[in-house]
Amino acid sequence: MTTSLHADRRQRLRRLLRTSGVDGFLVTNPANVTYLSAFTGDSSYLLLTAHDAVMLSDGRYTQQLSEECPELPVQLRSTGSDMLAVVARAVRTTKIGSLAIEAASTNVAFWVELEKQLPMLELVLGPPLVEQLREIKDRHEIAQIKAAIELAERAFAVVRAGLRRASTEQHIAAELEYQIRLFGGRGCSFTPIVAAGPRSALPHARLSARQIGESDFVLIDWGACGDLYVSDLTRILVIGRISPKFERIYDVVLQAQQAAIDAIRPGAILEDIDAAARRIIEAAGFGERFTHAVGHGIGLEIHEQPRVAPGQRGALKPGMVVTVEPGIYLPRWGGIRIEDDVLVTRTGCEVLTKVPKQLADCVVR
Repeated sequence: MTTSLHADRRQRLRRLLRTSGVDGFLVTNPANVTYLSAFTGDSSYLLLTAHDAVMLSDGRYTQQLSEECPELPVQLRSTGSDMLAVVARAVRTTKIGSLAIEAASTNVAFWVELEKQLPMLELVLGPPLVEQLREIKDRHEIAQIKAAIELAERAFAVVRAGLRRASTEQHIAAELEYQIRLFGGRGCSFTPIVAAGPRSALPHARLSARQIGESDFVLIDWGACGDLYVSDLTRILVIGRISPKFERIYDVVLQAQQAAIDAIRPGAILEDIDAAARRIIEAAGFGERFTHAVGHGIGLEIHEQPRVAPGQRGALKPGMVVTVEPGIYLPRWGGIRIEDDVLVTRTGCEVLTKVPKQLADCVVR
């Protein structure tokens, strides 16, 4: 990505800042810093004012800062000092009267100490302005998400081809990570969920040494980190027999997912997308066994805005990328979840993930 792209993002943030009535904004969430500057290190902040922006970091990143965001001035903390000291020094230099700090990534101790060091400065809990900008992906971001999806799908194809009944949940997760890295990714976008049989009733099951051959099916929820952006998919693989109960529940979940996807278009209300899937699951008698929202945004992080969930009154806009992942979870039997990544287009939507999901496609021969 070009520096002009990041400069444009910073300018859009400034326009949002003007409506909030504060003079400056301290960006502390690492993903937000990357979004606004292209810097990919950690332990670094971005201080933005009406006319200037400065990176606040330390000496470990001197060369990386010059390579990734050469147009931005840098203030480094000295060895032995902390980030609070460099923040206070930088804010004094700007001579601003008020400063918003990202509320979601600021701790109370930092806030209290900064108030002590800058008693004349008005501190404000900053709203999620950068997250608001990040909801709409530009063409560069969409291309990177597609690349992360391709990494995940290629890794899954290799892992599926090598599955054995003796394969354990832990082994499958490790192999996904390994294959993603072999194909050029940075690794999994989160610790994969690999849950066989009854353990798949846990939506976020921890990995175990259980062999998948001990059950008739296994749930695999995984994703890849590409250059910066991520993907998130879930599929069920059938190892043993397909029981009538399994077939019925799988069909309900697949219908629910398709109903939600069909409802995705610009202007659609987020909670209505969730409701489209939830109605089908409730009509089948499994409403209480669908225990999470239908989906969430993805991008630089695996969970970001918007949330596709009950009570979310916001509307979909072109450029948003969301997961659609309804599920049914029955204790002591198992769970079925199907998840795809979907781009909101100007006229409707595009399902970006291509791993087949019809029941016949899920049977491991």
